[in-house]
Amino acid sequence: MKKHVVIFEARGGTDKGEYGFRRDSKPIIDSLQERGWTAEIIFYTDENRGEIYRHTIKKASAYISRVNPGNLPSEVGYFQMLRELVRNGVEGLPHPDAMTAYGAKNAVEKLKGTALVPSDVYTYYDFDALKENFPKTLSKGVRVLKQNRGSAGEGIWRVEVKEPGKYKSKVALDAKVKLTEAKDNHTEEKTLQEFLEFCIQYLDGENGMLLDMPFLERITEGEIRVLMLRDKIVNIVHKKPAETPDAFSATLFSGAKYRYDKPEQWPELGNIIKKSIAVLRQRLGNYDLPLIWTADFILDTDEKTGEDKYVLGEINASCVGFTTHLELSDNIADEVLSLMDAESVVNDKWGAFER
Repeated sequence: MKKHVVIFEARGGTDKGEYGFRRDSKPIIDSLQERGWTAEIIFYTDENRGEIYRHTIKKASAYISRVNPGNLPSEVGYFQMLRELVRNGVEGLPHPDAMTAYGAKNAVEKLKGTALVPSDVYTYYDFDALKENFPKTLSKGVRVLKQNRGSAGEGIWRVEVKEPGKYKSKVALDAKVKLTEAKDNHTEEKTLQEFLEFCIQYLDGENGMLLDMPFLERITEGEIRVLMLRDKIVNIVHKKPAETPDAFSATLFSGAKYRYDKPEQWPELGNIIKKSIAVLRQRLGNYDLPLIWTADFILDTDEKTGEDKYVLGEINASCVGFTTHLELSDNIADEVLSLMDAESVVNDKWGAFER
């Protein structure tokens, strides 16, 4: 087995340090080297895809993807290359299809009806479906629409009808709606028709979609981000929105306050996640869990029992950062080596099957 790992990154974006690569990639390299492995960072570009592919096949037993697809002009070529690498024996951390399955907003809809997600969740892939169904769901109360792309709250809108009691089963297209974007908590006012037409941009392209969820008022108590290393909870971030009118965003840019907790401080949530891993994998394509991923939860109140419940709002699996806890690089390196040792037992291209 080649004891070498390639870490893929993309140039640009706000997640880079002074030397152009992610601040949390070099610690992974250092931790792997302490365990007798080597690793390197390669910046992916479509122009160099063939050369990068040949280099990785020749040198590496595994890759770790640290690319935010938003930093690429198109993610198609990148994912095609990753699939070819996996097909030819390079361990994908994560597999490109797992990255898509877990990271896309419709992952939440695929989990509805489980302990993680309520049934009142929908995904729209075209304008006709959005225009037909969203006025109906909006008549039930305040909603949140999330685009599939973007980051830091961009394209996540809280939508409120200005005269909610006026509409019973479907909000009229000329109704005035108040809109708040999670990027910075700014508000706008449009007719519903104008807003739906504005949302066409989020439906364009190969991965265009919109997730429609009920707005949970207890977001003001904070969003709970669970950092996962495959099936292990390693860290929890409590993100409390700014205490200003209309604020519901849990991003640092919007003024939210972050608190870093140990998993032991959230035992109930930890138990829910552990019990849900099997159904989560089954609903999202039966892929191996991503190496590093997060699940964001919001507190809600069970109408029947009055007890707290946790609602999954989003999963991130493309390039989850851990710059505030760089010591996790040791856990990541241990997990990589454990995965590679297990793979060598069943993969006849590697050491355990050499004759």
